[in-house]
Amino acid sequence: MDLAGKNVVVTGAGRGFGRALALHAGRSGARLFLSARTLAAARNTAREVTADSGAHVDAFACDLADPATVRDFAQAVAARTDRVDVLVNNGARYLHGPDLWDADDEAITDTVASAATGTLLTVKHFLPLLRASAGADVVNLVSSAAETRNHRSEAHPAFYAAKAAQAGFADVLSHRLRPEGIRVISLYPPDFTDGDPLHPDWDHTSRSADDPLSARSVLDCVLFAIGQPRDCFIRSFHFEQL
Repeated sequence: MDLAGKNVVVTGAGRGFGRALALHAGRSGARLFLSARTLAAARNTAREVTADSGAHVDAFACDLADPATVRDFAQAVAARTDRVDVLVNNGARYLHGPDLWDADDEAITDTVASAATGTLLTVKHFLPLLRASAGADVVNLVSSAAETRNHRSEAHPAFYAAKAAQAGFADVLSHRLRPEGIRVISLYPPDFTDGDPLHPDWDHTSRSADDPLSARSVLDCVLFAIGQPRDCFIRSFHFEQL
């Protein structure tokens, strides 16, 4: 998809899917605003994107569990542009462990805050910039853990709770922003392979129904949804699991 002229914000861009999305968006002509929990991580991805495509990238530190840094992130972006066309809520802490006692109270609080409160506050503080776009999209990387009675993940119960809250917010947000022409698109992937989907040796034609979901397939779903005409509101992607 051609993203030339689009202003794209990606949270959790320091590694994994957020990094891959940033690289692809840079190659597609986007102007990028990337955040990660540490400024060093965001800058590493920004340098990689610039070296790869020459895209214009700004990097920011944003701990999604800290409301002050979310506000600072949005204000810093607003000082550099008058609109945001695509906001990708990718950042969230993953917490492993099936038993409640597998994590301390601080880790549980941080997990819920980063995915649930963090997503809500990110949208809140970027909403003026999204409303200034001629056609904005909010993309939420949720998780199949948010689906009712989906117990396949070995994630901690706090992660399940965080993603369920994020999904509930996305659902009501989609309904309330549709009259303004702002699309809210949520993806509910199971755990997926986190290799580099943009590596030149990556070959999707060799994959089969027996392979686990790949980061490239998730990325393609995002690009498909935001590339649709503005009368097409795709609310969510749900994935069949092995």
